[in-house]
Amino acid sequence: MDATIRQLGPALRALLVLTVITGVLYPLAVWGVGQVGFRDQAAGSLIHRDGQVVGSRLIGQEFTGPRWFHSRPSATGDTPYDALNSYGSNLGPTNPELVKLVRERKAQVAKENGVAPSAVPPDAVTASGSGLDPHISPAYARVQLDRVARANRLTPGQVTKLVEEHTDRPSLGFLGEPGVNVVGVNLALRALVQHDQQARTR
Repeated sequence: MDATIRQLGPALRALLVLTVITGVLYPLAVWGVGQVGFRDQAAGSLIHRDGQVVGSRLIGQEFTGPRWFHSRPSATGDTPYDALNSYGSNLGPTNPELVKLVRERKAQVAKENGVAPSAVPPDAVTASGSGLDPHISPAYARVQLDRVARANRLTPGQVTKLVEEHTDRPSLGFLGEPGVNVVGVNLALRALVQHDQQARTR
C-alpha cells in the first residue's frame, strides 16, 4: 500500500505537468504564432467587401447564371458548400447513379458553354472529397470564359486576365495543381463590371 501511494504522487505530478504543457502552453503558443505570423489564415482566410464578410478563400460557394464562373459540384447535401456538413458523395466510379449524374452534368455544362461534351473537364462534373473545394481547374475556367465575357459585355482578354490573377499556383512550385479560386474571380468580375458601368455613365 505504501509503495502504491509513493508511486501515485509522481504520477499525479507528471499528469499535472503534462496537462499544463499540452493543454495550456502548447495551444497558447500555436494560437500566438498564428495571430502574429498568419493572422489572416488563422481567422479563416475571410474575404471582406464593404465592411462585410462575403466568403472565405478556403470554402467554395454556389454561383448560378451566365454571368458567373460556376464552381465544381458539391456533395454536402441540400445546401451546397455547407461547411458544417462536409463530405463527398462516397459513390464509386462504377456506381450507376454516379455514372448517370456525371453524364447529365457533362451535357449541361457543354450546353451552357457551347462546347462539345468531350471538352468538359472532370472537375466540372465531380465533387471534391470535402464538397467544399473553392477552386476549379484552369481548363474548366477556360470552358466558361467566353460565356462569362458575353454575359458581362467584356472582352475575353479582360476575363482571361482576371482568371490569371486568381489562379493559385502549386505550393513551392511543384506541390499540387494550379487552381482558379471561384469566389475570388467572381468578386473581381463584379468589381470590373461595376467599374465599366460607371465609366459608361460618365
